[in-house]
Amino acid sequence: MENCLFCRIVNKKIPAKVVAEDDKILAFEDVNPQAPVHVLLIPKDHYASLNEIPEDKRGILADVLLKAREIARAKGIDQKGYRVVLNTARDSGQAVFHIHFHLLGGRIMSWPPG
Repeated sequence: MENCLFCRIVNKKIPAKVVAEDDKILAFEDVNPQAPVHVLLIPKDHYASLNEIPEDKRGILADVLLKAREIARAKGIDQKGYRVVLNTARDSGQAVFHIHFHLLGGRIMSWPPG
């Protein structure tokens, strides 16, 4: 999508502090971090939200979660704890309509989150 912020990051038209990248996923530092570790993980293919992922592409969800685990280990937050957040649609707080997961850690999280 030409006007999608995250698609533009995937296509290297907007710079980002890349943490991890493979053929399906891009992970980069959030520009407005809410924790000492705040990484966004996105599929490189554009889907507006979880509601848009077709059944035959559901494997990307597992791929993103396993990549989040890998990054949590690399960042040293895997043992103390981390949170993976997925917002879907406006009422959840989704602001960029390209599915993305927030990996948060490095501090004690409160509950409930919202």
